[in-house]
This record gives sequence, C-alpha cells and structure tokens, in this order.
Amino acid sequence: MERLTTINLQPVTKQNYEAICDLDVSKTQQDFVACNMWSLVESHYNDHYQTRGIYFNDEPVGFFMWVPESKEKVSIWRFMVDEKFQNKGIGRQALQLAIDEIKHSYSIEFIEICYDPKNVTAKSFYASFGFVEYGFDEEEEEVLAKLVL
Repeated sequence: MERLTTINLQPVTKQNYEAICDLDVSKTQQDFVACNMWSLVESHYNDHYQTRGIYFNDEPVGFFMWVPESKEKVSIWRFMVDEKFQNKGIGRQALQLAIDEIKHSYSIEFIEICYDPKNVTAKSFYASFGFVEYGFDEEEEEVLAKLVL
C-alpha cells in the first residue's frame, strides 16, 4: 500500500529544535536565508515570535518564523526548505499552510514577506501566492511584498 505524502507545520520545541537546526539550504542560497539556529535564539528571547518546523511524512525538512508586528500585519521573517527536499512542491504546500495558520490566528490586513532583490526565484514564487511588491527595506536591502487578506 502506497504511503500518502503529508506536509504539516509543527511548533519548534525542545524535542525537535536540534533537527530544525541541522537543516540547511544549498551554498548558492545561503546569502538569502538566515541560520535556523540564530532564528531560534531570536524567538527564545522574543515571546511573540512564532516558529514552525515544516514536516514531510513526519520528517523535519524546513522552517518558518513569523512575527506579529502590528494590528495590521504579520511578517514572515524566515522560510526555508532543506536543500535535499527542494523542488518537490514542499515549500509551496508549506507556505499555504503558514498563510492559512496566520489568517486564522490573527485579525490582520496583510502578511508581509521580504527577499533579496537578486533572488528572482523568491520573487516569482511569492508572486504566485498573490504577494505584491510594495516597498524596499533600506536597512536590510530587501524587497517588501504583501499579501492582502
């Protein structure tokens, strides 16, 4: 009997944080994505930061961190899928799950995401979900895009 493929998001806890820290992107993507360990340290000291492991058939394969920044918006600050699990549709399913969870958890107007302007893959990926570029973060040198809810 063929096993069904399931993608789900699970909170990062003391039981799974090491596996999440072990995930990594390819060398060519490392300039675009913060280290998961650093993100978990940030979330530990900022109670409102939300972290989720992305699971594929019960195996951790990626990571999210989002932050409710105002009454109007939640920002997705971190999103990565381990290099061994990329190009399998996991990121697409995981982002939809994250969007759904954020929409159900907060009464906000939009979700924001940012990315390096040189990352054309990210631009097209986020645009396919309806994210529209609306600004530029001069300090971080990143494009800001939002999904209006």
